[in-house]
Order: sequence, then C-alpha cells, then structure tokens
Amino acid sequence: MRDLTEELKDLRLHGMADAWAELAAQGESSTASSKWLIEHLLDQEHADRAVRSVHHQMSMAKLPMHRDLAGFDFDVSSADARLVKELSTLSFTDTAQNVVFIGGPGTGKTHLATALAVAGITQHNKRVRFHSTVDLVNLLEREKHEGKTGRIARGLLRTDLVILD
Repeated sequence: MRDLTEELKDLRLHGMADAWAELAAQGESSTASSKWLIEHLLDQEHADRAVRSVHHQMSMAKLPMHRDLAGFDFDVSSADARLVKELSTLSFTDTAQNVVFIGGPGTGKTHLATALAVAGITQHNKRVRFHSTVDLVNLLEREKHEGKTGRIARGLLRTDLVILD
C-alpha cells in the first residue's frame, strides 16, 4: 500500500503531506474519495520530473549531436557489438574505469561515445559531460589566466561520465 504522506514529502510537498496526514487521521471515509486522485497526481508528477531531469541532463551534457546505439552500423565497423552493448550499461563508471575508443577518422568513435552518453542519461541516471579535448584545454587555460583554477575540475568531479573527443 502506498504511503502518500511519504511520497508527498519526498517530492518536497510538505504542506500537502501535512494536510493529507490530517485527513487520514480523521479516518478512511474522509480520504477514500480523494486517494485515487492524489495517487494519479503523484504518478504524473513523478513522470514529469523524470522527463524534465532527462531533458536537463541532456542539455548539461553538451553533446554535439544525438546518437544512439540503434543508429550505429556494426556491420561496416570493426567495433565489437557485444563489448559496446556491455559498455552501454555504464558499469565501468561505478569503478571509475576509463574507456578509450581508438580508430581512424570516420570509424564511429564519436558516435559510440555519444551513444554511451545518451544511454547513461536516459537509462542509468548518470551525469555526463562531453568536451572537445581542444576546447577543454582552452577552457582550462582561460580559467588559469583568469585566476579561477579548479572551477572546471570541481564540475567534472560531480560528473559520472566525462567524454573527451
């Protein structure tokens, strides 16, 4: 059975949680007609927050384009489909391991890295940040020149997956 008071508090709707607790204290008859509505509203709020979170994380990731693994043609690539599928679980981020894609221009390195980022955000609630290596070095140099060193590093520390292209 759902604890609506706790769900409301988890969503930081403390006033509503207190009001619901007061109604519930009056007995089942005072809440029976409203419970289905509150449950429906909570379900909608959870779904809306999940969608907004994905949109926000996709925006913060600064991906150069949206790519996923479904759009990658493993038949014309030397990439190991099984290994890439395993990497898409992003379990390597739990142990802070690095992944390096090696290949010539046009072999799909950026596509695969971006697809892992999208999977991380949409399926695993990971925080991701994509950087062109040259752009990141320039940002770090500018930060150093402005005497604000460490700001970018602190931001990257709060990230689950950093992609350098």
